[in-house]
Amino acid sequence: MSVSSPAPASPAPASSACAADTAAPTQAELLDFVRRAAADAELIASLPLDPEGRTWVRLEGPGGSEAWLIGWPPGTGTGWHDHADSVGAFVTAAGELKENALAARLPTDGWKTLELSEGVDRERRLPTGKGRAFGQHHVHEVLNESADRHAVSVHAYYPPLPQIRRYSRTGPTLRLEQVERPQDWQ
Repeated sequence: MSVSSPAPASPAPASSACAADTAAPTQAELLDFVRRAAADAELIASLPLDPEGRTWVRLEGPGGSEAWLIGWPPGTGTGWHDHADSVGAFVTAAGELKENALAARLPTDGWKTLELSEGVDRERRLPTGKGRAFGQHHVHEVLNESADRHAVSVHAYYPPLPQIRRYSRTGPTLRLEQVERPQDWQ
């Protein structure tokens, strides 16, 4: 994993509805922001791409949200995770990403292993320009399955990520493996 320039960038000014002194941005506002950022060709081209690992640059998101421009080398992914109490949105800006998600509300605390019911798996293909918003405790993994092409995406979360919970999955068994906090990402 490599980290590109930590300097904040701003793909587009936040709308007055998302200014830091107003209410928290909604999922729809986060999705609008990542769509506008993903359509900014100059911003997307500014991301250094690494053939070995994901790269990222922090962006100024609307209303105090946390936003990222992320480069995905061929064959990379996030692994199963959630964003805890944050809502979010992401859009593919170049290439294609695949999202595997669980359509099930999981307990938020006090468990290590769960047996998932049949029919909870969802798969989305997200080519350039496509994305989605999601609510709290959304468990998913994001993958660039291309054998030879980078993908680039824009993500936004509110509130800024308090933690990420990482999971392993074997068949219907989901196991909580690790809880990461912002200080772990420095």
